[in-house]
Amino acid sequence: MFSRAEKTPLAEWWWSIDRELLGALILLLTCGMVLSFAASPPVAERIGLSPWFFIIRHAIFCLLALPVLLITSLLNHRHARIAALVTLVVSVLLLWATLRFGTEVKGARRWVTLAGQSIQPSEFVKPAFAVLAAWLFSESMIHRNVPGKIFATLIMFAIVGALLLQPDIGQTALVVATWASLLFLSGISWFIIFGLAGAAGVLLFGAYMFFPHVSRRIDTFLNPDGGGNTYQIDRALQSLQEGGWFGRGPGESIAKKLIPDAHADYVFSAAAGEFGILFCIVLVALIGFIVVRAMMGAQRQTSLFARLAASTLAIQFAMQSGINLAVNLNLIPPKGMTLPFVSYGGTSMIAIAFGMGLMLALTRTKPEERMATGIPSYKSAIAPLAPAE
Repeated sequence: MFSRAEKTPLAEWWWSIDRELLGALILLLTCGMVLSFAASPPVAERIGLSPWFFIIRHAIFCLLALPVLLITSLLNHRHARIAALVTLVVSVLLLWATLRFGTEVKGARRWVTLAGQSIQPSEFVKPAFAVLAAWLFSESMIHRNVPGKIFATLIMFAIVGALLLQPDIGQTALVVATWASLLFLSGISWFIIFGLAGAAGVLLFGAYMFFPHVSRRIDTFLNPDGGGNTYQIDRALQSLQEGGWFGRGPGESIAKKLIPDAHADYVFSAAAGEFGILFCIVLVALIGFIVVRAMMGAQRQTSLFARLAASTLAIQFAMQSGINLAVNLNLIPPKGMTLPFVSYGGTSMIAIAFGMGLMLALTRTKPEERMATGIPSYKSAIAPLAPAE
């Protein structure tokens, strides 16, 4: 596509980007588009819309997400920090504005309307916070007199406060987990790790006691025969079972047609009914490849900031994927969490594209360095991070 001798920005981008990682992300985006054809029509027809309604909107979201992914991946480290800072400031302001001006859905205010479009600010908060907090942590590690970790913690509390007031326990957990991941990557004692684990348990118990929808979901999960609403998860499990290894074929799944959110939170179960368990295993393997590849790319960076930020974005991507898959498999109580690049959802799709674009930008390397060092081993990918000399 480009000659190695070219010095244009696009040529430099092409030879420095992790093309395997980029290809895997585009492939995952394509899988989401294919699954939209399989899962969306029954949902649209059930609520009186055209069978093509969600398919067309999902295609539009994909067409918007791809340039966001590619343009963001062109940024250098400094511009990535600026982009994250601006996005975080705007998103946090919108997050708090949602509490007053947002649209209430099922007792929660998580959406705000701008220029006629509904936006969920918390989706953009996650990748922006991961990058900005990584920069603050790196500055604190390199310059001991810089209270970067304290600033990152204060920002985390400002975000969590707004999320709990919405309320949105799932996004709260992801933001706190992002902050905890940075603590772990920056090097802390096991005593603090166990202390944080205990605090997480206390917070979970507090959510169970003070948020009725959380206690209701946990009670139903622990005692499905106790009268709670298990219709959606029952249909999701039925779809997983009826598909077998190779699926019933496109459009042939019966259970998929009965899942209310087959195009969104339960697209994985719908995929199992249509294309089978083997397809789902390949999909999970693709997600795993993206995470591991990104972690390996992060370890090639000489910049501590880039290593922390890229690793945290990869962990965040893995956690969100893991929560969605665990819900589909009935391993944890139901939680509205999209499967990155696969589930239907405009704000989520664009925000994930922004986060993955930042991850690609932060894992770029010079061609000569890549040829000299080669691909790092798995052990180096999980080695503790330390400040660059």
